Amino acid sequence: MLEEVERWLATRSWSVADRPLHRVLAAKRAAGLTVSVVLPALNEEETVGEIVAVIRHDLVQQAPLVDEIVVVDSGSTDRTAEVAAAAGARVVHRDAVLPRIPAVPGKGEVLWRSLLVTGGDIVCFIDADLREFTSDFVTGLVGPLLTEPGVDLVKGMYDRPLGGAAGQGGRVTELMARPLLNMHWPQLAGFVQPLGGEYAARRSLLEQLPFPVGYGVELGMLVDALHLVGLDALAQVDLGVRKHRHQDGQALGRMAAAIYRTAQLRLARGHLIRPALTQFERTDSGFEPRTYSVDTEERPPMTDIAEYTTRKVA
Repeated sequence: MLEEVERWLATRSWSVADRPLHRVLAAKRAAGLTVSVVLPALNEEETVGEIVAVIRHDLVQQAPLVDEIVVVDSGSTDRTAEVAAAAGARVVHRDAVLPRIPAVPGKGEVLWRSLLVTGGDIVCFIDADLREFTSDFVTGLVGPLLTEPGVDLVKGMYDRPLGGAAGQGGRVTELMARPLLNMHWPQLAGFVQPLGGEYAARRSLLEQLPFPVGYGVELGMLVDALHLVGLDALAQVDLGVRKHRHQDGQALGRMAAAIYRTAQLRLARGHLIRPALTQFERTDSGFEPRTYSVDTEERPPMTDIAEYTTRKVA
């Protein structure tokens, strides 16, 4: 490991317990900053309501840390929107944001559009499929941004159990993202969960970053932030344990392909010969190929969008 990374681990890796809520609240009052929490959601009616309710109770009603909770629904066919609204979130539908640019499927697309419908100086992203959620996730991620002026982006780190086995989650991280980062961006080798969906950042950084529309958004954001603001502006916080709904192996394969594409673009800005991934499923007649396109589109920095700059002036 690079000496720079060892130093970074000692100075930019914290635990949620390092910043008690009362200290974070005092820092927020002193700084005069606002906080938005965004949950990207697609068919998460079983979990989104509890997450919203916990944040609202603990960090809006009991302690004024969070100024708005926004669920961006990316086309759910279940009751995700109704459940989130009943729990106290403001629900925005992906297609209603910036309608002049047709939306495409993908998590990064939703996160990018969320910048247009939130107002916080700090934006905290929380996945909507978490189970046994606690508001420490939000406090832990937002805390360093309120207490450390030099920090611009904070990633969550945690244990990710799989089927009762500790440390076996995050398979795409171990098989794809970690090798890529260690080989090509060794300054980022200290991130425990580079693909984790829980992180917070200053709006002033997020609005300058391009957003891969799909699963490559987390890796792309880390790499681009490193180049834009440097390693010392990045940090991570230990949030304990993250429990969520795991995807099957083929879905993880498609995720890995999108992440590889994101890395490839940043390495060479080249073109894939074949931006597709073929996987195989056993049927009654044998193994059948299934081919999926790989996310290749990216959204520009939000500061390039006229509607966003107009809103900021207003």
